[in-house]
Amino acid sequence: MTDRLILRPFEEGDFPHAAAMWGDEDVVRFIGGVIRSPQDVWFASVRGRGMWEVKGFGYWTVIDRKTGIFLGEAGFADFKRGIDPDLSQWPEAGWAFGRASWGRGIASEAVGAMHTWLDDAMPGQSVCIIDNDNRASGRVAEKSGYEFWTHADMRGKPVNVYRRGA
Repeated sequence: MTDRLILRPFEEGDFPHAAAMWGDEDVVRFIGGVIRSPQDVWFASVRGRGMWEVKGFGYWTVIDRKTGIFLGEAGFADFKRGIDPDLSQWPEAGWAFGRASWGRGIASEAVGAMHTWLDDAMPGQSVCIIDNDNRASGRVAEKSGYEFWTHADMRGKPVNVYRRGA
């Protein structure tokens, strides 16, 4: 939690908001570039919650503390991406936020809070991948202590790999 945000596990009531966010072309522009079907959003949401049981980390739903409005999702995962370098040996940070949070510092605040938790619960290295053109997420990553590490190829497209705590 932060002064403005609540980070909590995904709940079924979050689903319509998550589906709307992942159905927005501007949200997914740098996250694969393809809107997600409601079924894919459901699977990803329950996977993010279930990751906690398997890995000891996972995703949170990010809620505006004052209004109770769904803002987005943030957390850590092991996606077994099969890219080089193999990121599965570290928690991989990720985040996505709907338009209502843009330009307000919400992503930086939420990502900072999740890394405060990680530093306490599982000190060590973490990684994230960011589309080459996603400068806003690159700045969020850098504010949380990530540094550019290398380029990788993901589904035929170059991405930037950042690491923290190396």
